[in-house]
Amino acid sequence: MSSARTVICSMVLGAVALLGACDLLDDAGEARLCRSLLPALNTDATGFAVLATQRLATGQGLKVLYRAEMPDSEESRLRFVTCRFRPDHAGLAQSRDLTGVETEEGPLSPARLYILRRYWLDAPGLGNTDPTPIPNADRVPQVPAAVARTLQHLVAAAPQIAVYGLLATAYALIYGLIGRINLAFGDFAVLGSYGALLGLVGAGNMGATLAGLVFALALALWTAASHGAVAGRFIIPRIAHQRGQVMLLATTGLALFLAEYVRLAQGSSVRWAPPMFNTPIGIARSGDFIVATTPMGIASALVAFAAGLALVLLMRLSRFGRAWRACADDPLAARLMGLDPSRVLLVTFILASVLAGLSGAITTFYYGGVTHSGGLLIGLKALIAAILGGIGSVPGAFVGGLLLGSAEALWSAVFPIELRDPAIYVLLAVILVIRPGGLWGTPELDPYR
Repeated sequence: MSSARTVICSMVLGAVALLGACDLLDDAGEARLCRSLLPALNTDATGFAVLATQRLATGQGLKVLYRAEMPDSEESRLRFVTCRFRPDHAGLAQSRDLTGVETEEGPLSPARLYILRRYWLDAPGLGNTDPTPIPNADRVPQVPAAVARTLQHLVAAAPQIAVYGLLATAYALIYGLIGRINLAFGDFAVLGSYGALLGLVGAGNMGATLAGLVFALALALWTAASHGAVAGRFIIPRIAHQRGQVMLLATTGLALFLAEYVRLAQGSSVRWAPPMFNTPIGIARSGDFIVATTPMGIASALVAFAAGLALVLLMRLSRFGRAWRACADDPLAARLMGLDPSRVLLVTFILASVLAGLSGAITTFYYGGVTHSGGLLIGLKALIAAILGGIGSVPGAFVGGLLLGSAEALWSAVFPIELRDPAIYVLLAVILVIRPGGLWGTPELDPYR
């Protein structure tokens, strides 16, 4: 019980931290654009220290307080700049959305504002002069250099770790129920990726806002779930209890079909989603090296962790979880007690497809690039994670995904990255020799399975 309380408290603290970060970085595009004006407004300054960023009472702009370091002077000057924006601008603020600028010397004239937009903000490379790209860098704790670099690798790998954990759990749900492996979950993740991308396009004026993300996430989950329902109703029940390699061969064919289906529907070129909530947040530093992440990276990890915890609670406390365990232990006895194993299998496959779709949505939101051919590699990696943790155990498979992603990140921090995948496979082989059922699975594999 104490461990459960620890997990719940960690989630609450993480959510509070995320909300606080979102509050500090609200309208981060506007703040970044306003800070980019500082070098143009202070041509004689040698450096800047941003002290505070305040939202205007009208809600249509913000005020940046800063100190400008002047040459041949031991004192810096306290200054401010106020930026006003069009109230109807969507997504990240652009130079054309800037409607007014005011400094301690007064408001800029329309002519000077036009010149500032045209020849500073819109000039290639000149407008990207944010003096504090990580606004809270001066308030983060100091840590040793080795800790900072290791932490940066882990933080950067958090979204990928989340994807591994979700997909590994999808494998465990099906294997734990029928003792078979579905090799198509990587392509269900691709379906979720395209669903999220189309959701962002369909959101229209909502753009890269919270409402747009929620709409895109809902479409991603619906896309994966609807395709999973078709496969779970018409394909999987016919091959679920066939002996030999029928399931592996059939789901390999399903994966190839889905990849070609997506290619014909969306094309073979890589599609890109707009950057969303990608303003860096400092979390630690060692001298000049700042460990940074983004609101999207934090949200991806928290959403995946919350989904994994919710699934564990669902399997342990709900009626469906009890039905799943009954059908996994003895399908015939479960049928005699009034359960329908085929219905449990259908619901399980839809639930696993939703987890795969969520992993695909995280990939789109964080990395941006979407392609029809990315399902095979990510699916195999997640299968390794599921086997590592214990493919018959839902919590074990999720933890296996977390361990695999963390191991990849730590290896990349210390050893040559080209040897990372062979090292992971060697680690998997060693663990399977010691514990064939994985770290959290049964000590010995079921001979039938």
